[in-house]
Amino acid sequence: MVKAYLRFEPAASFGVIASVDSNISYDSSGKHLLSPALEKIGVWNVRQGLCTKTLTPSTASRGPSLAVTSIASSPSSLIAGGYGDGSIRIWDSDKGTCETTLNGHKGAVTALRYNKAGSLLASGSKDNDVILWDVVGETGLFRLRGHRDQVTDVVFLNSGKKLVSSSKDKFLRVWDLDTQHCMQIVGGHHSEIWSLDVDLDERYLVTGSADSELHFYEIRHESVDGNSVNGDEESSIQNKWEVLRHFGEIQRQSKDRVATVQFNKSGNLLACQVAGKTVEIYRVLDDAEAKRKAKRRVHRKKEKKHSKETLGGVENGDENNANKGDNSSVTHVPTETTNPAVTVPDVFKLLHTIRANKKICSISFCPITPKSSMASLALSLNNNLLEFYSIELGETRKTLAIDLQGHRSDVRSVTLSSDNTFLLSTSHNAVKIWNPITGSCLRTINSGYGLCSLILPTNKYGLVGTKDGTIEIIDIGSGTCVEVMEAHGGSVRSIAALPHKNGFVTGSADHDVKFWEYQLKQKPGQATKQLVVSNVSTMKMNDDALVVAISPDAKYIAVALLDSTVKVHFADTFKFFLSLYGHKLPVLCMDISSDGDLIVTGSADKNLKIWGLDFGDCHKSIFAHADSVMAVQFVPKTHYVFSVGKDRLVKYWDADKFELLLTLEGHHADIWCLAVSNRGDFIVTGSHDRSIRRWDRTEEQFFIEEEKEKRLEEMFEADLDNAFENKYASKEEIPEEGAVALAGKQTQETLTATDLVIERLDIAEAEKKRIAEHQVEKNNNNNVAVFQSNPLMNGLSPSDYVLSAFSNVHTNDLEQTLLALPFSDALKLLSYLKDWTSYSDKVELVCRVGTLLLQTHYNQLLATPAARPILTVFSDIFYERVKGWKDIFGFNLAAMDHIQQLMASRSDALFHDARSKLVEIRARQSKRLEERSHTGEVKRKKKKT
Repeated sequence: MVKAYLRFEPAASFGVIASVDSNISYDSSGKHLLSPALEKIGVWNVRQGLCTKTLTPSTASRGPSLAVTSIASSPSSLIAGGYGDGSIRIWDSDKGTCETTLNGHKGAVTALRYNKAGSLLASGSKDNDVILWDVVGETGLFRLRGHRDQVTDVVFLNSGKKLVSSSKDKFLRVWDLDTQHCMQIVGGHHSEIWSLDVDLDERYLVTGSADSELHFYEIRHESVDGNSVNGDEESSIQNKWEVLRHFGEIQRQSKDRVATVQFNKSGNLLACQVAGKTVEIYRVLDDAEAKRKAKRRVHRKKEKKHSKETLGGVENGDENNANKGDNSSVTHVPTETTNPAVTVPDVFKLLHTIRANKKICSISFCPITPKSSMASLALSLNNNLLEFYSIELGETRKTLAIDLQGHRSDVRSVTLSSDNTFLLSTSHNAVKIWNPITGSCLRTINSGYGLCSLILPTNKYGLVGTKDGTIEIIDIGSGTCVEVMEAHGGSVRSIAALPHKNGFVTGSADHDVKFWEYQLKQKPGQATKQLVVSNVSTMKMNDDALVVAISPDAKYIAVALLDSTVKVHFADTFKFFLSLYGHKLPVLCMDISSDGDLIVTGSADKNLKIWGLDFGDCHKSIFAHADSVMAVQFVPKTHYVFSVGKDRLVKYWDADKFELLLTLEGHHADIWCLAVSNRGDFIVTGSHDRSIRRWDRTEEQFFIEEEKEKRLEEMFEADLDNAFENKYASKEEIPEEGAVALAGKQTQETLTATDLVIERLDIAEAEKKRIAEHQVEKNNNNNVAVFQSNPLMNGLSPSDYVLSAFSNVHTNDLEQTLLALPFSDALKLLSYLKDWTSYSDKVELVCRVGTLLLQTHYNQLLATPAARPILTVFSDIFYERVKGWKDIFGFNLAAMDHIQQLMASRSDALFHDARSKLVEIRARQSKRLEERSHTGEVKRKKKKT
């Protein structure tokens, strides 16, 4: 009889506020901050400091490579999230649902940007390509090729008509989106360009790299007749294509490379975030202020020059007299002072420098300008923390920090209470108490570097062993550290409870294994009883004790030493019993089964070994993980084992049959610790990615053989993908001026969809033949039986049956699905388009399918006589249907324009979005206030002088 097992599935992950691989971004309202949390996007309410919504991909699409790598928010409620596998998901932040998934990139998405209308989305990737997406149509428009290295940022210009992309190849490229070609390549950077941005009025474009200065460019705008709006009269062909003109540089304060440059919404501030702990805030002056500053600069320069000449004249009177007749050279100075050339320092003035405690990963300006300050800036730090700053003219203030919902560093140990109601986790400076079901953080207690932990059976106190050799006693109810005891001379590596006794055992790097007892006592001067811990006995070992484990009957104690052996002693007399040797590297974790028959050890040599505790014989050695095994634990009252390792995997084993049952993927970094509930219905893991994940046992059964077959299929598919992509892919030369290619990419879904279309076309053709034969028989003989349709077609006609194949094909995958169709099947498909045009909701699909097939097989269709009648019928109906729907849309648009005009005429206010109008008014008011304060300062200085 084949045994069935119950499957474990990922249920929840918590503890991550902001992961380091992606940027943060405000939504269009400015009330919520979008923060990457590994594969999820957290929507944080800035005022409340709470995560109100979490955007999580479906379970089927999760995996270790599926981490959020880029976030962009549109002017509406839509949010674009780029992922490590090259996919882009469009989320509706109000509903919290994924609207569509766009597949086109072969590498991680590194840059996302919406145009002002929110209808187009540009994406850059590690595959060196830029793809332009139609957000409304949910499809890719085209792929722009030309960069020789990873694309780092993209930005739209001229109302979305042009696109500028930056790359690690040290070049900027300007793309004309109408003609789909690269119209300008900008050099001049000496290192990789990491970020770029443009101000609201599109006057200046700024780029940040590893250079010691920020580079600025003036943007040339074209009028209707094609001439330059900026007043340039040069008419050379080179200047015609020159969109970006070098404006100048500003020396940065920090020596670290630039990570992000970003203008605020109103365009009066520029933030430069470096790959360190600082953000430089520059004030952007308007044209009038910049010209005044330039005049003052020229005036000071003139005065300085004049003073030098005066001093020189005193020293040498002859030279001074000789220069009196040289006044012709000074005649140009008044012209220069009246209309001097504006330079970069005249426009951009360093206002503040924000210094954080840890390295900054990303920044984002709030789109809504606060009343009391110039702007609000959000920072994400690499220690899983969000900070918010208010930027004012005089100073910058930290207004909020979101830090309680996660650890600042790796989660080093997790322990469940005896009733599974709460979870204790430790890191380098804090102990946190969690609700493992909801994932909410209940308590945060400051502590030392906790390496191991234990919750006592009463569930009122917790023990934490630290790197400093102390044991911290944690009162779980009050969330306080009651006492810190000096326990060992080295770091406490392991804590194990003594079964059926009020005691526990600790193992340390000082070669000692200590036995402790605890009891509740009322100390003098205290109102309540407190936990008192005392050392009972000590067992000296020959090397560092890495792990200790106690058998369920408290008869044996097993100690894993640094010399790669495990020593088993009698717990009462400390007499030596067994030595388990066989691991090539030190044992990092071990556990004893509930019946005391088996002991399992995991080592840095990547192996699991299952031993018999009666004779110390090794039952089986299993190559378990691709890296060090960090934690193992038996499911209570069974011989099933969970193991975790630095290879980011959780594995489920049968220790009797020595077989792998399940492999659970989800963590994005090394897994350090593991805890199994006492009923075995869920497990909890902690990782270097700062997340804590819960995996639940479901009612779904699985069989070992089926899982083996599934793993082999996955390995085979992965090998096929690697073989085709890497070994046999044509290495094409990318032209210097850039090239255009198809936006989509071939995936397993598109191939499956193509197979389904071909299969249904064959069934439909066979059915049409049967119908024709039956009709002939019916005409010849009236006593023919009633026609029995093919049961596979579910009562549909051949045309509708083929049409149903496209119901599950995603809009973005349609192009790749049709490209894989052979010409014979494409011709069959064209013959069905005539019938589909009768369905009003399928006109768009018919247009896309017809256009794609005609573009793909144009030459073959011209040379095939059988295609001519199909194309003739198709062209007549196609034009008629499209024109009819175009007329309907035009009529509806005209009606809406008419309604808009009526509403505008009835009310005194203009028919505008009230929110955007309010933002404009506030921006103007803040600008006026700044100008007044600046002019006031100038007047006061003049009075003083």
